[in-house]
Amino acid sequence: MDEYDPPTRDSAVRPSAPLLRVRELSLTHADAAHPSPRDVSFEIDTGEVVLLLGPSGSGKSTLTLALNGLIPHALPAAMVGTVEVGGIDTASAQTATLSTRVAMVFQDPDAQIVTGTVYDEVAFGPENLLLPLDVVRVRVEEALRRVGLWERRDENPDHLSGGGRQRLAIACALAMGSPLIVLDEPTANLDPQGIDDVYSALAEVVATGDRAILLVEHNLDAAMDFVTRTIVLDREGRVVFDGPADQVIREHADELVRMGVWLPGATLAALRLRGQGLTIDPLPLTPHELADALGRPGVSSRSARSTNDSTPRSSSAEPSDTTRSLSEERSATPRSLSEERSDETKRPRPSVVRARGLSVRRRRTEILHGIDLDLEAGSLTAIVGANGAGKTTLIQALAGVVPPPRGTVSVDGIDPGTASPRDLAARIGFVFQNPEHQFIAPTVFDELAHGLRLRHVPDTEITMRVDEMLTRFGLAHKADVHPFLLSGGEKRRLSVGTALITRPRVLALDEPTFGQDRARAAELLDLLQSLRADGTTIVIVTHDLQLVAEHTTHVVVLADGRVRAAGPTGDLLRDERLFAEAGLRLPALQRVLASAGLGVVS
Repeated sequence: MDEYDPPTRDSAVRPSAPLLRVRELSLTHADAAHPSPRDVSFEIDTGEVVLLLGPSGSGKSTLTLALNGLIPHALPAAMVGTVEVGGIDTASAQTATLSTRVAMVFQDPDAQIVTGTVYDEVAFGPENLLLPLDVVRVRVEEALRRVGLWERRDENPDHLSGGGRQRLAIACALAMGSPLIVLDEPTANLDPQGIDDVYSALAEVVATGDRAILLVEHNLDAAMDFVTRTIVLDREGRVVFDGPADQVIREHADELVRMGVWLPGATLAALRLRGQGLTIDPLPLTPHELADALGRPGVSSRSARSTNDSTPRSSSAEPSDTTRSLSEERSATPRSLSEERSDETKRPRPSVVRARGLSVRRRRTEILHGIDLDLEAGSLTAIVGANGAGKTTLIQALAGVVPPPRGTVSVDGIDPGTASPRDLAARIGFVFQNPEHQFIAPTVFDELAHGLRLRHVPDTEITMRVDEMLTRFGLAHKADVHPFLLSGGEKRRLSVGTALITRPRVLALDEPTFGQDRARAAELLDLLQSLRADGTTIVIVTHDLQLVAEHTTHVVVLADGRVRAAGPTGDLLRDERLFAEAGLRLPALQRVLASAGLGVVS
C-alpha cells in the first residue's frame, strides 16, 4: 500500500488530533460471511478532500456509515477496530454528539428527508443542536443559497426532482457546520449546472481550512479539480492505495482498471489510445490535458514514446501530426459501434412505445405538457434534460408506474393507463432510480423469484432462471441476504435483474449505472446491448451524456416538461446549441476526441 502523509502545518495551529482517525477497521453486516471493509486504517486532517474509490461491494458506503456512529449504534453490523472523530471514539459516543463532528449525505437522499418544507429540512439539524434562532436562520439561508434552493424554501421536498432532493441533502450537511462532511455519490442525480453548484459550494467550505471532506464519487471528471487525495479499496475491502489523487490515478491506472474502479473519462480514453499504438505520457486526468497531449507535435501513433517530453505544446489551429495520424489510422479500422448505430437509425422501425398528447399533473402542478413521442422497436433511447425537466415523470408514465391519462400512451399494444399490473409487467420491466423503492421480499433469491411466482412459473424453472440471473449480476453469494443489506451497486444490479427476469419486450431504467463500479456498469451496458440485439426496446433516463454518446441509438431531450428534440443520437449530438438551451453540456471528452478525428474511442 502506498503511504500518504497529510499536508504539514505549523505545529502551533495543527490540531492535537486529526479530524478522523480509522484504525484496523473491519465491518461485517448481519448475514454476511466476510467483513467489508476489512482492516482499514487512515487519517483525515483539516483542508483535505479525500476521494474514496473501490469496486462495488468493497465496502465504501458501509465505511461511511461507521464514521458518524450509525454503525454500530443504529445498523446491524459487527465492528472491529476503532473510529475516532476529533478524538472521540464513535463506538462509545452518542450519535447526537457525533453529528456535530461528522455531517452525512447518503447515497439515497430520500433516506434522510424528514420534514415538510425545504427550509425546515435544513433547519432540522441546527435546531436539534439547540443553536440560537438567528444562527439557525443564517445557516439555513447560506446553505440553501449555495445549492440553488433558496427560492424554493417553502416547498415540500417531495415536489423536488431527484437532483433537487440531492442538493437539499447537501444543504442539510452544510448547515450542520460539522468539521468533516461525508458525501456518498453527491452528484449522481445532478445536471451539469447542479454539479458545478455543488462542487463550488463544497470548495468554498473546505477553503476555510478548518473542515475536510470524504467523497465517494463515480463522476471523477467533475471531481478531479476538487480532490486532493485518493484512498482505494480492493474487492476484499482493504486499502491498497492512499496518496495524492493525481499520483494514485496516474501511477496505478492499469491496476485500477483491472479492479473495475471508475477513472476519469480522459484517462480511460488515453488508455484505450495507448492500446491503439499511441503513447500518452503522463496520463491525462481531464479533457483539457488529453487535448494538450493529442495536440503535442512530434508524437505519432506509431512511435514508442515521445523523445522529448518537454516539447512545447502546439497552439496552432492546424491539425497536429498526432491528429492526422490518428485520423488516418481510424479511417483504416473496422467500423465503430457508433457508425453501426448510425446506419441502424436510418432504417425506420415500427414504434413499440407511443405517446400522444401526454400530460401529467402532480397535485396542482402540470409536469409534462402534451408529449408526443415514438420509441422504435429494438432501440436504446436515452431521455436527458436538466433537473426538474420531467425525465423521471416521463419514463414512469410510459411504464405505467405513474398511470398516464387513458389513451395517451401505448406500450406493445396495451394502454398503461387501463392495463392490469400483471399485463403491464408482462410488457415492460421498470427499474426505479432508487432500488429500495421496489424491494418487497426478504432475500435476494425471493426478490428475483417474485415476478415469476406471480406468473405461476414452475419451481424448477424459477430456480434455473434465478440462479442464472444471480450469476449474471455477481450476486450468487448474496442469494440469502436481505436486499436492504446489499451495497448500493448490488442493490442496483438486483433491481435490474428483477425487471429482466420476466423477459419483457420493453425495459425502462431510471439512472441504470447509478452506484455501479466501472466494471459492473460496463457489464450492464453490454447486457443492454445484447438485449437490444435480441429485440428488446430499452429506454433509460441518465445524466451521463458520455454514456449517451457511446451506447444509445436515440435521444429525447426534455426541457420544462416538453420534448425539445428527439432523434438518432449521432444527429442530435452534432447540435451543441440544442443541449445548451436545455441546460445541458455535451461531454468535453467527446468534443476533444471529435476534434482529433477520433469520435468515440472504444
